[in-house]
Amino acid sequence: MLVRDVMSTGVVTARTTDSVRSAIIKMLSRHCGAIPVIDDEQNLIGLVALRDVMIPLFPNFGDYIHDSVHSRDFLEMEEGYPEVLRRNIESVMSRNPLTVTPSTTILEAASYMGLKNFRRIPVTENGKLEGMVSLGDINRGLFFDKGFINV
Repeated sequence: MLVRDVMSTGVVTARTTDSVRSAIIKMLSRHCGAIPVIDDEQNLIGLVALRDVMIPLFPNFGDYIHDSVHSRDFLEMEEGYPEVLRRNIESVMSRNPLTVTPSTTILEAASYMGLKNFRRIPVTENGKLEGMVSLGDINRGLFFDKGFINV
């Protein structure tokens, strides 16, 4: 089974000039943790994930998590969230994300996701966004479409 058989098309996208706030609204309303960032020609240029939005709030989180003497005021850090939401997507997105093509096998795509601990990855053909494939898409394809589980 190939990625084209299970991937989602018509996915919600963002532009580099969009605000982080607008991307968060899209992600939360569509119940997805990441959306592709494209240019005017539908070329994939990045991916913005909910975790990308949190990183600017806690740039040295790992340095302070176990150090109660030098711990940071996390409530104070949270007050910086409105500033992060006003930023452009370009300032927080991951550039050149890992992708698969529509002709990639679903188990190969799943292995990439497993190696990188991703729940979804963009599907591109010649650099142009074709859709997204998630672990849920792959599971539905394997278990329901292939008839391994009858509901």
